[in-house]
Amino acid sequence: MNKKDFLYGLNKMSFNGKEVGYIEKDSFEWGGTAPESVDVEAEQVPDAPVLVLAQKNGTIAPKFNMIQLNYDNLADMLGGTVTATGTGQSRVATGWKAPTELVQLSGPCTIDTPSGKTISIPNAMLLANLDGKLTLTEVSKVACTLKVMKPADGSAPYEIMDTPDEG
Repeated sequence: MNKKDFLYGLNKMSFNGKEVGYIEKDSFEWGGTAPESVDVEAEQVPDAPVLVLAQKNGTIAPKFNMIQLNYDNLADMLGGTVTATGTGQSRVATGWKAPTELVQLSGPCTIDTPSGKTISIPNAMLLANLDGKLTLTEVSKVACTLKVMKPADGSAPYEIMDTPDEG
């Protein structure tokens, strides 16, 4: 057997061209919905439908918790603005301000796995909120859901492929 016969783990995740901070262990779930169909029943056939009409394919809506809450990551995942001193190489982030308007963060997402596969989502909307607890026994987090949308060019909403060799 080949490890590429399996899909597991998370090496790196990027959203909208930026690497997502640390993902909380065991928090990533595929989410989404099961396929939908309608059973056509007949009076003469009491034990099973005579026809099943497919209505909708199954979907994914990945959910995960990002736990690396530096100010830049907060802005990347929640919107809002980073306050900083200096510019360029001497820039130091000193805070984050929550957004004052409705946030709609959309873009492509890629997930690289240790099993040698990459998941590519060309068009996703990120829904996120500050979550968790503020205690001495666990860290706060940004709870995230990716709503997978049909790409504008009509292509597949997501794909799983071999991870390209970096050479």
